[in-house]
Amino acid sequence: MDISWLALGLFMLVLIAPIAINQVYQLHLGKDMAIAVTRMTVQMALIGVYLQYLFHLDNLWVNLIWLVVMLLVGASAIISKANLPKHPLMAPVISGLILGLVPILLIMMLWLFQPTPIYNAQYLIPTAGMLLGNSLSSNIIALQRLFAAFDQQQAQYQGALALGATPKQAAAPFVQTALQQSFAPILASMATTGLVSLPGMMTGQILGGVDPIIAVKYQIVILVAIFATLTISVTSSISFALHKLLAHTGKMRFNLLTNTDNHR
Repeated sequence: MDISWLALGLFMLVLIAPIAINQVYQLHLGKDMAIAVTRMTVQMALIGVYLQYLFHLDNLWVNLIWLVVMLLVGASAIISKANLPKHPLMAPVISGLILGLVPILLIMMLWLFQPTPIYNAQYLIPTAGMLLGNSLSSNIIALQRLFAAFDQQQAQYQGALALGATPKQAAAPFVQTALQQSFAPILASMATTGLVSLPGMMTGQILGGVDPIIAVKYQIVILVAIFATLTISVTSSISFALHKLLAHTGKMRFNLLTNTDNHR
């Protein structure tokens, strides 16, 4: 069933609830709420129109350019939300996202879905969007935890270096904690999927008339793909970021607090 624009507009009246909560509890989030809802609505409407055009065009180079744009925007969002210097970390984060996304996406397109043509935008773009979108928050958490540890536990790091540890060995506890905390949300989500929550993709397919078993198969594929993409991209991003941050002596090449570079 299609949803009419009138019905969609009337449904937006449920936003009275969060607006009321903002007023009653004096959260001072009215402007943020208005901007977020407006941007979401406009952006989704525009992307809907664009995807219609993209699916109709179905051009390899246009699809690849769109993937590159998604990667650039995603990497920029990760670094901005983690409050880290963009210039030295942009390349490590993009590289991590590419290493996490491309192999999984190729497996899904070439072996599992096998659309015709293989770069079919209807499969390629939404799948890449789901994999990338679900990797963003974990990358943000990992980088925040990693660089916060360098800032707050500098004495522990310097002590390990003084005892003869390599920079990689001295940073290992920080990396371990960052990875554990960034993987925790997806692990909790996967462990409760089907009991506590029904994922959006599966629900959408069922509402669209797809057999529930087929919807379940697709959802399992997506969740496994998201988990694999997320773990690879986060681990790669952290590894590349550390390589960029630490000189062979263990000294940090740029200042994390003032966002200024001290490259040698």
